[in-house]
Amino acid sequence: MTLPSRSRYSALALAAALTAGNAAAAEAPEVARARYLWSQSPHGAFLERILPRAVEPHQLPEPRSEGAGLATRYCVQCHYLPSPQMHTAAKWKPIVDRMYWRMKGHGNMGALMKDMMDRVEAPSDRDLAVLTRYLQKHGMSEIDPKRYPSLETSAGKMFTFACNQCHALPDPRRHTASDWPKVVERMKRHIAWANVVVGVDVLRTVPVLETEEIIRFLQRHARSEPKPK
Repeated sequence: MTLPSRSRYSALALAAALTAGNAAAAEAPEVARARYLWSQSPHGAFLERILPRAVEPHQLPEPRSEGAGLATRYCVQCHYLPSPQMHTAAKWKPIVDRMYWRMKGHGNMGALMKDMMDRVEAPSDRDLAVLTRYLQKHGMSEIDPKRYPSLETSAGKMFTFACNQCHALPDPRRHTASDWPKVVERMKRHIAWANVVVGVDVLRTVPVLETEEIIRFLQRHARSEPKPK
């Protein structure tokens, strides 16, 4: 398969963005290029299903930092950009190491993995270290169960069950009470997305979550709203 040159692709991406009619619809060049390459790959549909589309490069913490740039440069080659808050700092190191191993064409899929990674650029040792530190710095703050005995209540157990499906339990103080409903709604969309991409009916879970109790639990323990200036 012959891939287009970067300059030719940039022209195609720019034309597509202009056709969209507004700047908000235009993707970051790295993301647009990755999506185009996925569309040309026999493995594109598989890559597009690895992660939901949850965050854009400009929405990353410290979006102009070197770490954010490296996340966009390397991560979107294989899947949508992950939020650093997807995992805790402790979990990011083994995850990055595993991704690096796969980018080198190894992993548990043998020749298929090697074929998928044929045109993927793996980070240098320095880039790998900078990227790991960035993800760890902005990783999720995990809940301390000792500080939240209410985890044993009905609402606390619902929160644990729902959130533990995909990641560690977030500390409720991560967001304000007014922010939590939007966050929970976004997580519901991610769970619904996961059910869509699962290919076998028997493996699908019920995508409809009754989240009112979960939201109330999070709001009770949320951090204070910022004081008006």
